[in-house]
Amino acid sequence: MGDLGSTTRTRRDFLGTSLAVPAALVLVACDQKAVDSATAESVDQGKTLEPTPACGGEEGITPPLTEGPFYTPDSPERKSLLEPEIKGEKITVSGQVLSTDCQPIAGALVDFWHADGRGVYDNAGYKLRGHQFTDKNGRYTLETVVPGLYPGRTRHFHVKVQAPGKPVLTTQLFFPGEPQNATDSIFRPELVVAVEEAGEGKAAAFTFVLKIG
Repeated sequence: MGDLGSTTRTRRDFLGTSLAVPAALVLVACDQKAVDSATAESVDQGKTLEPTPACGGEEGITPPLTEGPFYTPDSPERKSLLEPEIKGEKITVSGQVLSTDCQPIAGALVDFWHADGRGVYDNAGYKLRGHQFTDKNGRYTLETVVPGLYPGRTRHFHVKVQAPGKPVLTTQLFFPGEPQNATDSIFRPELVVAVEEAGEGKAAAFTFVLKIG
């Protein structure tokens, strides 16, 4: 588990300067070949996650999605949201943050928050909330649990992604095969993660491509 008190990085600098800037960034999913090969190796029985659409050009670009009512600023910097009292099926979400010309973005902010396995958000503290920065290859990895169903919504993660010095992109990630996908008014198929069974939990992959030019 990551250090819950590690909040000394420049997350406030990333987000604070971008609040007055329109959310001009958009995401496209990127070719799964760009994802760290360790993701595929972690999938049970040698399975590989389905590729997402290739980066580059305007095809596949999707708009940001609403932040929702439960965002809490200044979350801890950590790559694992697992805690002893957190209930739910374990899942590892990994991928890269790339530019539209398929170049990795090092030091990009990736900030996740979501409901627990019962569909409940912690609005008093920082359970199932945390941010991290991509490595030199633009990679991120998050250990957490599969979110439960919040009333009126399909299963989803909230995420903010931001290249250094650029506006913040707020969006959501969804799960494949969920019946509620058909009734959730803001569900976007472009933002569905690839999911496979992996060991005692699941492995999910999604590569963000930021349009920063």
